[in-house]
Amino acid sequence: MAKTKELSKDVRDKIVDLHKAGMGYKTIAKQLGEKVTTVGAIIRKWKKHKITVNLPRPGAPCKISPCGVAMIMRMVRNQPRTTREDLVNDLKAAGTIVTKKTIGNTLRREGLKSCSARKVPLLKKAHIHARLKFANEHLNDSEDNWVKVLWSDETKMELFGINSTRRVWRRRNAAYDPKNTIPTVKHGGGNIMLWGCFSAKGTGQLHRIKGTMDGAMYRQILGENLLPSARALKMGRGWVFQHDNDPKHTAKATKEWLKKKHIKVLEWPSQSPDLNPIENLWRELKVRVAKRQPRNLNDLEKICKEEWDKIPPEMCANLVANYKKRLTSVIANKGFATKY
Repeated sequence: MAKTKELSKDVRDKIVDLHKAGMGYKTIAKQLGEKVTTVGAIIRKWKKHKITVNLPRPGAPCKISPCGVAMIMRMVRNQPRTTREDLVNDLKAAGTIVTKKTIGNTLRREGLKSCSARKVPLLKKAHIHARLKFANEHLNDSEDNWVKVLWSDETKMELFGINSTRRVWRRRNAAYDPKNTIPTVKHGGGNIMLWGCFSAKGTGQLHRIKGTMDGAMYRQILGENLLPSARALKMGRGWVFQHDNDPKHTAKATKEWLKKKHIKVLEWPSQSPDLNPIENLWRELKVRVAKRQPRNLNDLEKICKEEWDKIPPEMCANLVANYKKRLTSVIANKGFATKY
């Protein structure tokens, strides 16, 4: 059966006006050359809704009942790693047959979307307890306390790090245009390890770690870089050094070295990179280095040091000024990993 043509709003309004004037359905239909049923439908709609335009159509009925939606939402809430195929099979067992596409549409309609699971450090009960203890003890510390902290950490810089995930805008058949490709070499092109530090006043020295770092090498790095950084950043008296609980950092010889140098160390909860604002600077550094596309490891080291020195002090100050937000996030997440 062919689809009938919709009447214009002017015709519909005219039907209503003639009805108001006292004409019957048949008379209106004959005068305008329309079907009686059409005239009747328009007038009934006007009487009920006081409009002549089409009402929003409800669309196709949902294939999954409200009970079924509640069931799959409960399963996803309890186990976020549940796959669409698992949900299809569970609904099939309950008597509802749907496709994975329908499952995906339903979950999106409920405000969920499929995302890559974030990788975070493994947290045991002791770690969670220590993180909460640290956050609660320092929650009310003034910003001046954090300004006195010299934050430090190590990181790995890959020759083709962030470049490997860069996206490009290209036409359909231009995938292998040199401008749209990323050059790679076997084994990722190598990487270098870096030690760095910063405070609210800016970045300190950046040191390349050559070979495998042990306790003795770590103490040498501190001797050559930590104190000069503290002096360059004008930390003054009473500044506090932060490093994590790596065995090289907590070794007896390292503790004695720090004590001998009269360096106060911030007690730090293990497995807590999200509490160290230097992680944000590492990310900033990697983005900056990727834009310059280093050609080899020596070039990578040179560019890293140049870009590290270019990080504005304002960024460092902002990270420290907002430190309380990290603590409140840890408390709100009951000690589990947070976004930093």
